[in-house]
This record gives sequence, structure tokens and C-alpha cells, in this order.
Amino acid sequence: MNEPGARGDRGHDRRAPSPTDPLSAAIAARSTRIEPSHRTAFRVFNGHLEGDARYVVDVYGTTAVVFRRPSPTRDDGSDATEDADSDSGALVARLRAELTWLQAIVVKEREGPTDQERLGRVVYEDPDGPGLATEVHEHGVRYALDLRMNQDASFYLDTRELRRWLIRHAAGATVLNTFAYTGSLGVAARAGGAARVVHTDLNRRFLNVAKRSYALNGFAVERKDFRARDFWSFVRGQKLQSERYDLAILDPPFFSSTPGGTVDLERNLVRLVNKVRPLIRSGGRLVVVNNSLFVSGAAFMTELEELCRGGWMAIERTVDVPDDVAGTPSTRRNAPVVDPAPFNHSTKIAVLSVRHR
Repeated sequence: MNEPGARGDRGHDRRAPSPTDPLSAAIAARSTRIEPSHRTAFRVFNGHLEGDARYVVDVYGTTAVVFRRPSPTRDDGSDATEDADSDSGALVARLRAELTWLQAIVVKEREGPTDQERLGRVVYEDPDGPGLATEVHEHGVRYALDLRMNQDASFYLDTRELRRWLIRHAAGATVLNTFAYTGSLGVAARAGGAARVVHTDLNRRFLNVAKRSYALNGFAVERKDFRARDFWSFVRGQKLQSERYDLAILDPPFFSSTPGGTVDLERNLVRLVNKVRPLIRSGGRLVVVNNSLFVSGAAFMTELEELCRGGWMAIERTVDVPDDVAGTPSTRRNAPVVDPAPFNHSTKIAVLSVRHR
């Protein structure tokens, strides 16, 4: 999944963020999310939606991660990197001044030319502090982090309410977590009392973070439940083995391609659903996440309704993205790039019930 908000920003503004507008307003609106132990994760500032498309700022424990858009071009066509670096430095200084408990700040260049820039540079670190955050707490569950392992921050804030739903609804269930990434959705299901959770992702390094989350929560790590496999071959093998689950989670990236097949949320989400559906027991559930910025909420609902037309699936409910990620009502200044309604954000989440003959 791409980082919501950061990927969806558009346009550029050459002004450094003002001390009163819009960053301070955004921080003030999130004041209730700042707790004394500083172990939680939340979005501080949502770029385009809150008035400055250059930046998205997230907090993970005592570390802030700044996702920065490419530098604008001056009117004369010359590069504005120096101006952008100055603006970024001003933002870092303001974060340190307004969030005085921060111990580290990382800046990730969304389209940086080098791996180091895309994975993140540590631009501030308290020499007497703990370094970059390695875990966060949410809904009473501990989640491992590796903030510089990937272009995002290894833990998606937009699915916070989905994790809460899984904690409340996974008791006793067997769960399949496809495109698991670092496993947070499956970890939430396990924390909610799931009988078994199978995580599958192409990248073994991502699954190792999920194993760390299991260890943090005292869950047994069974190697057979962490499968570093291509989605297409994995689901084919599961079908041949007649494996069935009570709950499946489908949270794919907006685009990826392997020799086994192509994931493209603008064009072939239905194919992905139809690959997973046979693995769900009759009476079970399928969670579908579409995080494509350019797929409207109405278009996504139309796809789901078409899938449900035969009566073998039904839309049970949708799950909203939390307001710190979507942009708080008091601080939103710009409309989304594409209308997500009836969802509240470009990350669109639906729970479907499944039945078979």
C-alpha cells in the first residue's frame, strides 16, 4: 500500500510553512492524540488536504517522519533544490519547537534520486535519546517498526480503524492476510483472539517485521504462518490444497507486477477478489482495501456492487480512515484529488460477507 496523503499531494507552494498557518493549526487539532508516554502513531499534517502540498508529517512514538514532494521549478526553469532544502530545514525546526518531546526526525524524498533519500535521512537525533522509534502502541497492541526499511514508514496509519475492527471481530477465526507487508492487520487479528493468522507477502524482510510484532506481544511465531510467496502462486496453491479461512484480508499495493500476474487497482481489483473468494468459508468475510488515489469512492462501490450482484457476496460495512489521516474537519483546506465519497479518504475499506452453494 502507498502512503496515503503523501502520494496524493499535488501542486507546490514556495512559501515555508508559517508559524501560525497551516502547520500549527494541524498540530493543535491533534492535541488529544499526544499522550504522555509518546508511544502512539498519528498523522501531524496532511499535505495537500491541509494547505501545503509539499509535506506530509507523521509521528511514530518519539520520531517524526516527513514525506517531502519533489522540489518545484522556478519561473526561469532553474532547479529550486536550495529553496526546498531551506524550507525543509524550517519545517524541521518548527517540528522541534512545537513537538518538544521528539527525539528524532527523518525526511523521506518521495521521488528522490537515491535510495538513501527515498528511504530517509535522519536530519535530527537527540544524542542522549533512544534513536529512531522501533515500535508503537495502538489499541493495546504493540507493533514493530523499521522506519527506514522502505519508502514508507513500515506501518500504515490509514488502517488504524480497520485494526480496531479486526481486534473486535477476529476471535476464534482463521485469517488469511494477503499482501501482508509488515503484518499489522494480521497482528491485530491475532491480538483479537484469532485461532490462526497466515501472512503472505513477496518480501521476506517485511514479514520479519511482522514476526517482531508477534514477539513484542508474546505470540508464538510459527514459520508456516509467514509465507514469502508471490500472491498469484500462493492463492493457487492454497486452492489446490483446499485451504479455507473464516476471514481474508486483501490490501494490495495500487500497482505491482510479477511473472505470476499484475496488480492494478484502477483496472483489475475484481480479479484479485475472485482469486481470494474461493479460499473463504461460506459465512466468512473478506476485507477489501483500495488505496488508489485516482479511483473514486463511487467507482469502487460500483465494483463491489457488481461483485455482489449474484447474491454470493454482500457489502456488510465500510470502515473510515481516522480524521488525523484524512485531515481534521477544522483544518482541511483543499478537496481530495478525486472524490472518495461515500468513503472519507482515498483509502477505501469495505467488509464483505461471503457464501457458497
